[in-house]
Amino acid sequence: MTLKIDIDGRGGGAAPYEQIRAQIAEQARSGVLPVGYKLPTVRGFAESLGLAANTVAKAYRALEADGVIETRGRNGTFVAAAGDAAAKGAADEAQAFAERVRRLGLSEEDALAAVRDALRAAYGDSG
Repeated sequence: MTLKIDIDGRGGGAAPYEQIRAQIAEQARSGVLPVGYKLPTVRGFAESLGLAANTVAKAYRALEADGVIETRGRNGTFVAAAGDAAAKGAADEAQAFAERVRRLGLSEEDALAAVRDALRAAYGDSG
């Protein structure tokens, strides 16, 4: 198995770093890239993609912030146990949201309606 990233350089799509971020995240989520898979170095990956190292570094930083990958110092960068990190991140964000809506004086019903609206907007209104 190898990491495969396709960069759409036609200018109409997402920025290259976002394309890298999204494709690695999807491959990790779907299991194409298993937990523990070692990603290429920033510099080597950038060269293979024909991009600046800073572009790949930005994608790696975003993926690490999302808990999809983890850097182990000089040992390299690896796919993390994303399910656990994603669940923890969602729980942390939900807790912060709950505390904020309580401070704002919203009812549970209004808070849940706000979440449903936000999810519909994020995922597209699929019913």
